[in-house]
This record gives sequence, structure tokens and C-alpha cells, in this order.
Amino acid sequence: MAGRIHQTAIVAAGAQLGEEVEVAPYAIIEDNVTIGDNCRIGPHTLVAWGARLGQGVAVHKGAVVGSIPQDLKFAGEESTLEVGDNTIIREYATLNRGTVDRHRTTVGHNCLLMAYSHIAHDCIIGNHVILANSVNLAGHIEIGDHAIIGGVVPVHQFVKIGAHAMIGGGFRVPMDIVPYAMCGGYPLQVMGLNRVGLKRRGFSPDVIKTLEQVFRLLFKSKMNTAQAVARIREEIEMIDEVRLILDFIESSERGICK
Repeated sequence: MAGRIHQTAIVAAGAQLGEEVEVAPYAIIEDNVTIGDNCRIGPHTLVAWGARLGQGVAVHKGAVVGSIPQDLKFAGEESTLEVGDNTIIREYATLNRGTVDRHRTTVGHNCLLMAYSHIAHDCIIGNHVILANSVNLAGHIEIGDHAIIGGVVPVHQFVKIGAHAMIGGGFRVPMDIVPYAMCGGYPLQVMGLNRVGLKRRGFSPDVIKTLEQVFRLLFKSKMNTAQAVARIREEIEMIDEVRLILDFIESSERGICK
């Protein structure tokens, strides 16, 4: 191990630190922790038992990573909190490890978890996900790649948020959000396709046009979801992006936000 560990930091003997890891003043790293190369652990942070950080992860001041779940059913079982490469965890964010349900909470690579955001036990967070300030995720939530959630948003337990979806700040999320959707309002509703996000990520005009047709049937017609899905299967070209939406709807347990 080669790096810079401040003399006031506490690093347990059982922690495994990679090359060029920086540990700032008053940070605490507990046993059974793995930290990859080139990580930066900020001042007054806690990297708790069971945390697994990939390479290049930045943990900013006061964040708590890998603490035990806020779940009364948790009985001390072994579990982990796994964070992918190059993810940024900003000030005072809190990430809990898993319970007996999955035994781990996972966050993908290249995510940005802004200040005071919270990820509860057994969540599955994809890659390139952005959680703005004070987003609060309950347990067992799944979020797809490239999703963006605006500030001060609470998300109900077991909710699924599809890839490339965007949720405006300050809204409550009680139901599943299909991939590529842009959502807002009270109560939360699908406002349309996340066109700007898709264009920025290189989706072709033809794919965006097809997705607009799908969204028109799902959210702007007078059909219920089952009827709209049937029409989509009959009339819309079954490209990968359309198939992803239909598979998401089929697997939804809480029902989709309309």
C-alpha cells in the first residue's frame, strides 16, 4: 500500500487499501473494508465494516459509507455495500449495506451522489446515475443506468426507476418509472420523453421518434396500460429500446406511473 494517511485518521488493521489512497484527517476506516486504488477518503468520514469501494472513488467530508441498515428486521447478518469505480460521494451522504434480502447494496460506476443523499439497504443503483442533494431512497429500490433524480425527492421502497429516466426536484415517487421518461408534478406523472437527455447521450433521431410513438400510446391515449402494450406490439418496430420498456412494464410490481 502506498498513499497518504493523515496521522489523525483511524484505519483498522483488517482494512485493505489499494495504491495511492488518500485518507484525510479524522477519517475512520473499519475492519472488513476494501478500498481500491486512487480513492480519496475525506475528513470526518466513516467507511464502515463491509464497504467495498472500487478504484478512483471520492468520499467527501462527513459521508458515511457502509453503515448498518435502518431496518428493524436487520439482525446483524453479514452484508456489504459495493461502490463502482470513479463514483463521487459528496458531503454527508449516507449509504447503508444490505440485509438478509440481498446481503448487499450496490452502486455502479461513475455515479454522482450529491450532498445529504441517502441510499438505504438492498438498493441496486446502475452506472452513471445522478442523485441530487437530499434524494432519499428507501430500501430495495432499483435505478437503471443514466437515470437522474432531482433534489429533495423521496422514493418509496421497492420502486424501480428505468434507465435514462429523469425526475424533477421536490416530487415524491410512489410507483415505478419507465425507462426514458421525464416526470414531475403532484401527484407524480410522466410529462413526456426525456428527449434532451437522449440526444445528449447519442440516441439517433429514428430511435427517439420511435420512443415518442411508444410514449404517445402509453401516456397520451385513453387506453389502459395493457391495451397500450398490445397496440405497441402490433404497430411499433420492436427495437431494443422498445423491448426494454415493455420488459420493464411486465416486471413491474408496484405499477407504473402514468
